[in-house]
Amino acid sequence: MEIRRADERFRTVSEWLDSRHSFSFGPHYDPANVGFGFLVAHNDETVAPGTGFETHPHQDLEIVTWVLRGALAHRDSQGNSGIVYPGLAQRMSAGSGIQHSEWNDGGEPVHYAQMWVRPDAFDLPPSYEQAELDLTTGELIPVASGLAKHASSTAIRLNQPQAGMSVARLAPAQAVELPAAPYLHLFVATGTAELEGAGELGTGDAVRQADSGGRLTAGPGGAEVLVWEMY
Repeated sequence: MEIRRADERFRTVSEWLDSRHSFSFGPHYDPANVGFGFLVAHNDETVAPGTGFETHPHQDLEIVTWVLRGALAHRDSQGNSGIVYPGLAQRMSAGSGIQHSEWNDGGEPVHYAQMWVRPDAFDLPPSYEQAELDLTTGELIPVASGLAKHASSTAIRLNQPQAGMSVARLAPAQAVELPAAPYLHLFVATGTAELEGAGELGTGDAVRQADSGGRLTAGPGGAEVLVWEMY
């Protein structure tokens, strides 16, 4: 088990962007921290109103976006467009090549997590999917997954049959059991929580663990957590 605190992450700051990176990203490079399991990027982004990422290319990546506050406008070269907001998951499969933009058309900053996963095959046809999910149960809800066990769920599908992401929106003191996957990445997106064997975790903290799982309990203000399990 390895705990990565929020203030230990790489950070990119500009007039319109505040981005924290769990792994090597852009000009930030650490050869010992280039990914975990199938995850090669896990960015915590805050984008100012009226700004965003201009059209740019991607290839051979499964890109999952999960908005925590505000709304993010997506447009891509395949003609897809959509507004991503809290509770709605988005997946863009870059495949053989796609260009897209991400823009904050609203009047408040948009805060979201964006995660990149390696697909199981290269040069796939680019595609896009989004789905609204019910997080009121307080359980781990599959959000984006290629795992067979999530095939009948409402999760958007990934072109990676050995990886899946779930989200839990927990009330104060509410608990969930984490899966004991060979690779498990836990990210506290908002609030605080306590993980069995790791202790207290704050907003922006992450845990990387192998074959251990454990019980996660939300702090006094509740928490929203993102969990990747990879096999």
